Amino acid sequence: MEWNKTYHRRKICIIFFSVVLMSMVLCGRLVYLMLFEGKYYETQAKDLQQRERKIKAARGKILDRNGVVLADNKSVCTISVIHNQIKEPEAVIAMLVKELGIPEEKIRRRVEKYSSLEKIKSNVDKETGNRILAYGYAGVKVDEDYKRNYPYDTLASKVLGFTGGDNQGIIGLESVYDKYLEGTDGLILTTTDARGVEVDNIGEERKEPVAGNNLRTSLDANIQMFAMQAANKAYIQKEADSVSIIVMNPSDGAVMAMVDYPEFHLNEPFQLIEEYKEYEGTKKEQEYCNRMWRNQCINDTYEPGSTFKVITAAAALEEGVVSLEDRFHCPGYIVVEDRRIRCHKTTGHGAESFVEGIENSCNPVFINVGLRIGADHFYDYFEQFGLLHKTGIDLPGEASTIMHKREKIGLVELATISFGQSFQITPIQLATTVSSIINGGNRVTPHVGMQVENGDKKVIKTFDFPAQEGICREETSEKMRFLLEKVVSEGGGNKAYIEGYEIGGKTATSQTLPRSAHKYISSFLGFAPADDPKVLVLVIIRNPSGIYYGGTIAAPVAKEIFENILPYLELEQ
Repeated sequence: MEWNKTYHRRKICIIFFSVVLMSMVLCGRLVYLMLFEGKYYETQAKDLQQRERKIKAARGKILDRNGVVLADNKSVCTISVIHNQIKEPEAVIAMLVKELGIPEEKIRRRVEKYSSLEKIKSNVDKETGNRILAYGYAGVKVDEDYKRNYPYDTLASKVLGFTGGDNQGIIGLESVYDKYLEGTDGLILTTTDARGVEVDNIGEERKEPVAGNNLRTSLDANIQMFAMQAANKAYIQKEADSVSIIVMNPSDGAVMAMVDYPEFHLNEPFQLIEEYKEYEGTKKEQEYCNRMWRNQCINDTYEPGSTFKVITAAAALEEGVVSLEDRFHCPGYIVVEDRRIRCHKTTGHGAESFVEGIENSCNPVFINVGLRIGADHFYDYFEQFGLLHKTGIDLPGEASTIMHKREKIGLVELATISFGQSFQITPIQLATTVSSIINGGNRVTPHVGMQVENGDKKVIKTFDFPAQEGICREETSEKMRFLLEKVVSEGGGNKAYIEGYEIGGKTATSQTLPRSAHKYISSFLGFAPADDPKVLVLVIIRNPSGIYYGGTIAAPVAKEIFENILPYLELEQ
């Protein structure tokens, strides 16, 4: 009996101390969870109880050099529904069909979908958003949003680019400088119960969005308009495939205007332009959207033709194989190995000096000059002048020069290279290289971006673009400016001549591949003032109808641009 009492007492003690120990462990665990893991579980609870919706940040503006707004924002709304919060589903469906014009089946599918948040439509105008909000239906959310807006629609479309559905940059400056423009989205946090229904009398938490910064560019809206009007006129009059125009400062590479006509509608970037309308709704629609967005000033190469004679002449002067007094003879052709290469003047220019050879754009003169330089040295000048590398312009998709390998350049290839055929470069590469030759020999980097500013116009970041000094001697640069001024004042570029101004330039007419198609590219590259260039203009007309000579149809386009922009830039006569 005594033994049973002792046994039960021991058993009770064991149970007691076990209960105490377990209680202490549980209390310790509770203390640990409350003190050390409290924040974690608080966050987990909030995640279950709170529903978040984004507040879109306003994207930064894109400005021209004078502060003119080229890309802005338009306030719009995003309409969404939360299934668990909807009390009158049929009324909500009817209202959304009426206000948004979306088919009932589509609306019903989204309203009846079990999801935390289902987007119905974005980019809804503010008036419609306010009407939807006024109905007061539970579970229908109207959130503020922004849509990119381009005040000038088609102006500089292929330079500016556009944004996608979530306001990210797709092409052009919008893409390249996206990280500066995009901003930081905000949040709306609402508290819900276990069923996902918002709890009344508990206010929303808001984390306000931070607007993106503004991008100031080197573009000038007025010069861009002048260039676009000139391109439009040439495009219509010559029934051309396209017209490209680049206007830049040759001393620093700042692009003041870039046109690749026809341009597309920035506010409706997926809507095919008139020229491609027949492909709308077909399997080729996306292909033609890509064509429409393509910037041929940068993304495509071409044979530059006689405008490249500027580079051949500069290389010859650098190499010392020609002087301004050298004499040549042009019978209308020249034979190189087994190839008879003709001059554009088939009857020949006869006896002429090097200066006259440039004025006349005489192929035999430049072939002779190219042969004097030699294939190996000419290739060296391609490298020295920067032609074998991309320009580094701050726009996407720049194409590379297409050139023979050094060891593959024979006498015939050397001859055709000398007057701008059998290889291809981009328009921006030609404009950049010629700029570097006429500005004293400094290889510039063409660019559009200048600086990033906040909403108060405070400069946050200035972009620096590298320059390489000494790609040619100042003496060579001076001679080239003199020679190219003679081309406009006395030679084949005379249709770009403006009384009272000294303009330098070079015309070109090149035939596209295949030669049998008889399609041509007419171009003119000019700069002013000739003795101290402040502006360079390159005009390219692709496949014009009728007369196709660059001196006849491209030079007048450049003249029209110069007549507008030289007084505008206050460059003295």
